[in-house]
Formats: sequence, C-alpha cells, structure tokens
Amino acid sequence: MATHQPRRVPKPTGASFTVTDPATGEAFDEAPDQQGDELDTVIGRAHEAWRGWRTDPETRTTALLAAGDAVEAAGADMAVLLTREQGKPLAESYAEVARTAARLRYYAQLGVPGPQPITDGRPVRSEIRWRSLGPVAAIVPWNFPLQIASAKLAPALAAGNTMVLKPSPFTPLATRLLGSVLSAALPEDVLTVVTGHESLGARLASHPGIRHVTFTGSVSTGRAVARGAASSLARVTLELGGNDAAILLEDVDVERIADRLFWAAFRNCGQVCMAVKRLYAPARLYDQVVEALAQRAKSAVVGAGLAPGTELGPVSNVPQLARIERCTSRALADGARAAAGGHRLARPGYFFAPTILADVPPASAVVTQEQFGPVLPVMAYGSLDEAVVAANDTGFGLGGSVWGTDLDEAAAVADRLECGTAWVNHHGELSLAQPFAGIKDSGVGVAGGPWGLQGNLRPFVVHRPEEGRR
Repeated sequence: MATHQPRRVPKPTGASFTVTDPATGEAFDEAPDQQGDELDTVIGRAHEAWRGWRTDPETRTTALLAAGDAVEAAGADMAVLLTREQGKPLAESYAEVARTAARLRYYAQLGVPGPQPITDGRPVRSEIRWRSLGPVAAIVPWNFPLQIASAKLAPALAAGNTMVLKPSPFTPLATRLLGSVLSAALPEDVLTVVTGHESLGARLASHPGIRHVTFTGSVSTGRAVARGAASSLARVTLELGGNDAAILLEDVDVERIADRLFWAAFRNCGQVCMAVKRLYAPARLYDQVVEALAQRAKSAVVGAGLAPGTELGPVSNVPQLARIERCTSRALADGARAAAGGHRLARPGYFFAPTILADVPPASAVVTQEQFGPVLPVMAYGSLDEAVVAANDTGFGLGGSVWGTDLDEAAAVADRLECGTAWVNHHGELSLAQPFAGIKDSGVGVAGGPWGLQGNLRPFVVHRPEEGRR
C-alpha cells in the first residue's frame, strides 16, 4: 500500500533562522533568512508578471479556483505544519486551511466590476473602469498565518495585482508551503513568499516598487509600516488589533451562554484580534458569571495542538508568553483575583493556564491594553450606561458584543458600541462577504467582501464626445 508523502518546501541553502514548536519550546525546522536587497529582484519579477496577469480576468478566475482546490488537497500537510509552528489544536488548523481555500474561491468568483457610466448632464460620455495597482505587499502575523494571508492575497490577485507576501518569523513554514502549493495554480511570480525578520518587512513596506501595503499586527509596527509606505506614497491597509468588550445584560441566561462566551475569549489561546478581551457583567450576576467562566477555564484541556482532545494549545511564542505573564502579574499586584489560572503551567513549552480575573481595577493594564492571550478580566457594572462608557473607553475599536435574552434591547445596546463590528449573543464571527474594519487605533482601510476587492483597485475614467459630436 502506498504511503502518503507530506508536501514539503526545499530546505534553505543560504542564511536561515530556526522555527520553534511552542508545545515543546524546541526548534524543529528552519526558514530562509532573506535580506532586504533581495527584494529588488523579487519585486522586479512581480512587476513583469503583473503585465500579463492584469489583462486576463478569465485566467485569474480559473487560476484562483484551481488555487482553492490545491489548498484543499494539501490540507492535511498544511494543517499539521501550522499546528507545529503556531501551536493551535489541529482541528483549528484544519478550519484555517478550509477558510483559506474558501476565500480563494470567493474572490475568484466575485470578479472586478465592469465599466460604470457617469451621467452628469454634460455632452460627453464618461465611464469609470477599474484597474489594478501593480505589485502589492502583505505582511502577516503569527496568530492566523494562512487565513490572514488569504484575506490579503485573494482579493489582491483577483483584482489583477501581483503580491509579495511576508509571514511572521515565528510562523513562516505553513506560509512557505502555501506559496509552494499555489505556485502550481498561478503563473510564475504572481505570488512570491519571502521570509526573514523585521528589517525585511520594513524594506518591503518602503520599497518604491510596491503600490499597496497591507499589514496586520501591532499598533506600533503598523505606524512604522505606514511611515515606510509613505516614502513612495503607496496605499496602506492596516488591521492593528483590538481590545473588544462584551457586555452582559440583566436578563442574560448565564449558564446558557457561558460556553460560547468562554470560547469567544479563549479560541486560539486568546490570540485573536477580535476575541472578547474585557467582560462587563451586571453586579447582580457578577459572582455567577465569574464562577461559570472559572469552571469552564479549569475544565479546558490544555496541551500540544497535535495531541488528541486538546482544546487549548500553548501561547505561540516566547515574547507573547512574557507579555501575558507581565500583564497578569501586574493585575494580581493591582488587587485582581485569579478565579482560575493566573500562572504559567509547569511543563515544557509555552503553556499558560486559562485565566479568569475578578475584581480587576479598571485602570489595570489587562483591561486597558490588548493582552492577546488566555486571560479574561471580568468587571462588574452598576448601570448599563456605565457599562457602555467603559466598553467604549479604549483607544481600540475593532469589535464588541452584547449578550442578553431580549434581542431588541441587546441590538440597541450593540448600536452604541464604538467599533467596526458588533455582535449579539456571539462574538468574532465573520462571513467572507462582509466588510471587516476597525476605528481609532484598530486600523485603516477595509478588508473582506467586495470592499476588500475595491481596496486593491483604482478608478480609471475615460471621457469621449457623445455620438454626433467631434
């Protein structure tokens, strides 16, 4: 019987850096450590590939549909590799691969809008046509390497652009495999994956041959990316994280929503930009809410992502683990109480106990900053207006949610949240067809749906006399 041979990309032949398994804390592979001066050749080739790619929408549709099929066929190899380098449970990696394939197919079928006439009363025929931008750059974080990469590359390629894609140095391997898999479906140099450290990303963002830079990551790095792109007046799309609040209403059924609420905060070990990161519960229900979430946190199965039954994997990397430890220790020193967890687990790897913090001072860093890990602070409120003010009192504005039995009341409260997306009785769910954007420090520009495609196009206007005029 033939055995399955995992798909692999070639080992680096030059300079390289190691990639660590967060479940063990040990290096298990390596990736090329490419330098900024290599980008001139890569981007030059992307520009040449753009000349043909931009002119043939039928080829783009066929190629992107084939790309979706190729990702699906490589799903097992991609998912295992993703779990090895990122840490998430294997089922979540499979879901990420499936989402990647689905997004490629969605944008393949969406298509660039056709010519649009302008009627303004003048004796001319004016028409808007939509054109691609050229080579674009995508810089992708480590929490959802494939899913976020596809959210950037699928609309960019569908619009007729070519792309240079740089993953995080913590998770380069699955993205390199994605690039290898897609190379069988796409023309040469339409998509190029480069790997390296922050200096490579900085050079990519500021390269004069790049016409659009799309970045997902921290606010500080996003600002640096924007400054770099400004040097060549390139367009930017920035998704810079969030500090999403969830508000529980007086009529909420705590036992009914506790499991959903827990996973809205702790999926992917809490390393989700639009996870619930602050929870506001009415004072009357506060103890019940804290206890329900604490019991769920204590029962969660924490382990290696490849181990059967694992519900929560490790924190993805050492710097993030140190950030979570500092944030939690500070909260406890400020007077917070760990109803569950509150500490690193005594085992190899980067494991942190699922943590529910009660009695948290509102000025504590775990409330005011994005902790981005398996830690949830729960605060009591006296009046609903007080809860809404607290939820909006942040420099972020990505998402938020309201939970209650009266859906009309919950929707009315959700409408008062200052964010890009608000949910009722769930959190963080997005369809491929809807816009995804934040306000304030959560970003610039729009991803998702037709808006994501539009952000990769520019208008081109043609004027001509009406018939009978010269």
